[in-house]
Amino acid sequence: MTSRHPGVRALPALLLVTACTTGPSLENQGDVTAPPGDSKHLTIGSAGFTESDLLAQMYALLLEQAGYSTRILSVTNREIYEPALESGQIDVVPEYAATFADWLKTKADGADADPVGSPDLDTTVKALRALAAPRGLTVLPPGRAVDQNAFAVAAAYAAKHRLETLSDLGRSGLPVRLAAGDECVKRPYCEPGLKKVYGIDITVVDPRGVGTTQAKQAVQNGQDQMVLTTTTDATLDDFGLVLLADDRHLQNADYLVPVVNRARAGSSGVRDALGKLNTVLTTADLARMNEQVDSWRRLPEDVARTYLENKGLVAKG
Repeated sequence: MTSRHPGVRALPALLLVTACTTGPSLENQGDVTAPPGDSKHLTIGSAGFTESDLLAQMYALLLEQAGYSTRILSVTNREIYEPALESGQIDVVPEYAATFADWLKTKADGADADPVGSPDLDTTVKALRALAAPRGLTVLPPGRAVDQNAFAVAAAYAAKHRLETLSDLGRSGLPVRLAAGDECVKRPYCEPGLKKVYGIDITVVDPRGVGTTQAKQAVQNGQDQMVLTTTTDATLDDFGLVLLADDRHLQNADYLVPVVNRARAGSSGVRDALGKLNTVLTTADLARMNEQVDSWRRLPEDVARTYLENKGLVAKG
């Protein structure tokens, strides 16, 4: 769901070259306990897909409302934008708490490092902050919106079997063909977790991808009974699908969280400006905005501005 549009600049060649390395060494980053900086000219990174573009646009508008000037750089690869965030070429990025914590853990300790993300938000953010701080990064307070793995079934199927939660599906004893990515058979949040935590009888993992049109169509037509998607999937209604609640918290706490370069954007001014989004933005709000961009073909900057204006967070222009 990559979205390129006017107002989001491509990454300059210098950033591409410098960020393709492992980033600044921890020894050369200076004293991370130094007072946080407050640059008035901030660069916001977007990961280049719809949701990240929307968040970057909202960050920019909120920061501009607070007196900062901003520009947005679209960077499609965390291996590039995270070192750029460390070095101060990017000042702010929207991230996902558990995913980013695990990514930093792997960067620090290697591919075999044990994950530190968990279903508990406080535990996850604590681990994330401990990993981010030595790299000169500050993790701001997370919001209410969460984009995590989720499982959907046909609405008619849910009604017929009285299913509202994954626990309901486990208790039903129904055999389930699951449309998902091929890695689902090994990932603890997917087939193994569904069996262990919920007792769901997964008979086959149908490798159609995560939340793809093909996967959702397979559930819509009854070939499969459930699909792995995300909580901000904006197209479920189009396929007649509904999410089953993860009532035993199998999925990690991938709440949206701003991450900033402390030396340039660690001030209370940045924190307060971006914190305003935490008071209003919900998972459902984000799904609706994703839909406006992906299905209605509206520009992310227009959707972001309309949302913030309607919430009274930025002045109507």
